[in-house]
Amino acid sequence: MKKIILKGLTAGTVLLIVSYLALYLLVLLFPGIAEQYYDPIFSLEGNKTWMFFLHPFIISFALAWFWSRFKTLFNGSYWFRGLEVGLVYGLIAILPSMWMIYSALSVSLTMVISWGIYGLMQAVIAGIISARLSP
Repeated sequence: MKKIILKGLTAGTVLLIVSYLALYLLVLLFPGIAEQYYDPIFSLEGNKTWMFFLHPFIISFALAWFWSRFKTLFNGSYWFRGLEVGLVYGLIAILPSMWMIYSALSVSLTMVISWGIYGLMQAVIAGIISARLSP
């Protein structure tokens, strides 16, 4: 249990920093996508703002638990094992979620693809951290 908490907190902190960097890079490199966030469908005002900053920790703890249960199924260096965990998570969780979001909400395909890439990047980073801290 201590290892899950340590992995979750470590990966969550790293992902929170990566989230901030990704936000700034999005605005700098892809201003067209960033402009789409001015749509009224997106709201970071009010009582739900804290949820946005908590999401890296939710992903990190979920993947830390997943790693503790299934790490014996992954072989190779911690880099490769972490990458594989991230890809498995992407296939199981991110792809279906992005499919539903695109099919049900009025958001652009470009935005949904960027979310998918971002989610996959988060999963790979959390997977590598979990594999490194608990081989």
